[in-house]
Amino acid sequence: MEKSDITIKLTPDEALVLSDWLERVQTTGLSHLVDDPAARAPIHKIAGILDKALPGIFAADYAERLEAARHRLRTATDGLAEERDG
Repeated sequence: MEKSDITIKLTPDEALVLSDWLERVQTTGLSHLVDDPAARAPIHKIAGILDKALPGIFAADYAERLEAARHRLRTATDGLAEERDG
């Protein structure tokens, strides 16, 4: 097996929304959602990397930033769906 790292690129909005989701999943019972302990390790690693890369998660206006990022991603996703279906 090849021993090179994998790089995943996310926009700041994608990273913020994913970080929030991962935090909620981890605190509400990751073991119920992910039944394989081997899969939990990379999930925790990704969450930790995102936490370090996103200082805004500790900002006073975090909730507003998160909702704005969600809105932008939903809008972008809706536009892609319209292009695909239209």
